[in-house]
Formats: sequence, C-alpha cells, structure tokens
Amino acid sequence: MGQTPDMMRAVIAEGSGGPEVLKVVQRPVPRPGDGEILVRVKVAGINRPDVIQRQGGYPPPPGAPDILGLEIAGEVVAAGPGAGRFSVGQAIMALVPGGGYAEYAVAHEGNALPVPPGLSLEEAGAIPETYFTVWTNVFDRGRLQAGETFLVHGGTSGIGTTAIQLAKAFGATVIATAGTQEKCDACLRLGADVAVNYRSQDFVAATKDATGGRGADLILDMVGGDYIPRNYDAAAQDGRIVQIAFLQSPKVEVDFRRLMVKRLTHTGSTLRPRSPAEKAVIARALEDRVWPLLAEGRCRPVMDSTFAFEDVVKAHARMDGGEHIGKIVLTL
Repeated sequence: MGQTPDMMRAVIAEGSGGPEVLKVVQRPVPRPGDGEILVRVKVAGINRPDVIQRQGGYPPPPGAPDILGLEIAGEVVAAGPGAGRFSVGQAIMALVPGGGYAEYAVAHEGNALPVPPGLSLEEAGAIPETYFTVWTNVFDRGRLQAGETFLVHGGTSGIGTTAIQLAKAFGATVIATAGTQEKCDACLRLGADVAVNYRSQDFVAATKDATGGRGADLILDMVGGDYIPRNYDAAAQDGRIVQIAFLQSPKVEVDFRRLMVKRLTHTGSTLRPRSPAEKAVIARALEDRVWPLLAEGRCRPVMDSTFAFEDVVKAHARMDGGEHIGKIVLTL
C-alpha cells in the first residue's frame, strides 16, 4: 500500500433526516480485493440516491460501506490481485456501490474508466452515475433510435442534462420538462428542441403539439405519481416509458387500457444493486460510444456547483433546495 495512510476522512449519515445528519468521521482506508483498485479520491459526485440514503430510504446493498457516494474521480494508488488495466498514478473515474465521499475508495476495475482528454477531474467526478444511468436506461432498455422523439422529465437534473445531450448526439428529437423559465432555457441551450415548464404548461399537450399529435417514442421518468398515467397519454403508439426513480409516490391508480390500446412498454431499473460484471458491460459501451463524444466536446457534464469536502452539509442543502442546474460535486 506504499505511503497510503491507515485512516481517512469519510462522510456517513448519523441517523436519518436532513443534510445536518451528515458527519465527517475517521474510517480505515479500504484495501482493494480481487479485480479492484484503490483510488485517492479528488472529486465525489452528489446524486439523488445519496439524498434518499441520507433520508433512510435507500440502504447500501450487501457488501457496500455505509459511507455515502456513488461516483468518484481521482488517482489510482494501488491495485488488488488481477487488476492490471490502470497504472498507479493514472487519473480515472469510477462508479462505486458506496464509499465515494471519502479520501480513498475502492472500485472494481471494470467499473472504472479513464478521464477523457480535455475534461477536468471535477467534470470527471460528475460523470459516472448519470452517464451509466442514462446509457443503460435510454439506449439499452429504452432502445432510443435516431429520428425518434424523446421526452425526459427533470431536464436540468444531472440525469436530465446528460440525457438531453446524449439523445441529441445520437440523432433524436428531445422534449424536456423543467420547473422554471430559467431551467427551460438551460434545457434549450443544451440542445433540447422543446422545453416545457411543467408548472405553467401541460407536458402531455406540449408533447402532442411538438409531434403533430403522435406523442413521444421514449419517455424517461424519475417523477412517478400522477406522471405515470400522463406519460401513457404523452407516449406515441408502441412507445416506451422507462422508470428510474420516484420523486412523487411509487403507488398510483392507472387505467391499463391505455397501455394495451397504444401497445406501450413500461419498464424500469435501478443501477446500484447490479453486479460489477453488469456495470462493466455498461462501462465498455460508454467507452466505445460516448467517450469519443466527450473527447470531441460534443457532450460534457453540466456543472452546477463545487463544494469542499467538509461542506458536504451545504452541498446536500443545495441538492435539497432544487435550484441546481446540473451536477453538484465535492472536492478533496
């Protein structure tokens, strides 16, 4: 382990609740196992699942640490048995099942990716969770094709800003929803063809208007609640809806005749509980299909704000406030 210390700073939630339950504590530096690398974390991205974990609604999967954080960027400092792709000192980013809000974190080598040329470490730390999520749900599960119309809710979230850029890069027409005119303008700047202010407009009507009455071929939804039946109305014949989260209730009364008549597919997934092998498949697809776009500057993470590691409470308060556009990260 060389000069790696025995102990490190890390963030855990002491109880469940608001940002104030987050505490910086001392924890042993983890050691990489088979196929794993140890990373000196420079940047940790903040994501909605972190907030839900802090609130007590998303416990770590078996084997994952109670330290928060699902994405990191930093420098490889050691490799476990069988891990040989990355060299010590190399800058990487990685998706982790937990443990990201810490000075050191272990990642499966197959879930790590090199930092593309031209990207800062801050930007790299804002990529894994959202890009893995968007790729597997929009392009694998959702099967988005060039020429189709894609509706994404929460267009200025980390997921939304990523989905807009990637869908446009792969030839789709994009409709995004957001809650203010400022956020709608941000969606349009990112490449959305239509931005709908859900507080003053009906996204179903706006989607129909934008598509000549057809509706959206694919809808990415992290809202749930009454959006579920409305998504069925907004979807095109043979449309697909992919559910990735629930800002509203996961339980709702739905008339499934709509699904039958329009031959809809409503599916969904979670990312965190998947095996490292499953995540590695997504990583390879990203490296092949998306990393060239990042290197060319055709897409890049939208950065809202950067907070020092010890200001994690303020960073979560920023996320809770809902004013952010793009990603919030911690720097160490």
